[in-house]
Amino acid sequence: MDKQTLKIALIGYGRMGHMLHKIAEGRGHQIVLTIDSADDAAWDSPLWQDIDVAIEFTQPSVAYSNCLRLLEKGVAIVSGTTGWANELEDLKKQVLERGVSSLMWASNFSIGVNLFLEINRRVAGLMEHVGQYKVTMDETHHIHKLDAPSGTAITIAENIIQSMPSRLDNWHLAGEGAEASDKSLSITAHREGEVPGIHSVTYSSDVDRITLTHEAYGREGFAEGAVVAAEYIAGRQGVFTMNDLLNHFLEK
Repeated sequence: MDKQTLKIALIGYGRMGHMLHKIAEGRGHQIVLTIDSADDAAWDSPLWQDIDVAIEFTQPSVAYSNCLRLLEKGVAIVSGTTGWANELEDLKKQVLERGVSSLMWASNFSIGVNLFLEINRRVAGLMEHVGQYKVTMDETHHIHKLDAPSGTAITIAENIIQSMPSRLDNWHLAGEGAEASDKSLSITAHREGEVPGIHSVTYSSDVDRITLTHEAYGREGFAEGAVVAAEYIAGRQGVFTMNDLLNHFLEK
């Protein structure tokens, strides 16, 4: 559907929900319904018949059930909740099997972060052939973030591992459990103050160090990317990723 006036439901109405509300209205869309954890009755609202897309930012414990309810209503789903990977795969299958809706999930909807993902994928592909560099990761978020490492850090790590198959086969959270193998990518997670999000990937050798960093200054980038994703999937069917959205921009 791309850019036209959408009628949007916001599932989760905390700080991110309020930011989404502001960004969506600023882009000319209408917020028809907002639901937080105490608004169970709102799921039965007659307003659902007018909604084009729902944007879901909640908690891992309720994301799957929220999205199943949205799937039953046949609305397009944008979800940015992290920490529910197993259920997410099942949801993707159900969306494809039913063929009546669309889904875009991302660990991070920021356009800058997704460019950062692509940069890291390409650098890791080069490093696959340069044996003297060891790669590590570091991420910092606010103290309210429940999952560690962050979903974005996991996505970055998975991309790096795919690009360096002869040198890496998994990732681990630094400081947890037994000593990791040489083929495991170490991720260090910090929770400090109100930090929106900092992700760094470092390649170290005996003679130098290369560090790539993305630092978010606030939630605006995440919220704007989620609204742009909603514009993209509304009216479409299937499961989409941020790569689909970036490629769509490049084709214009």
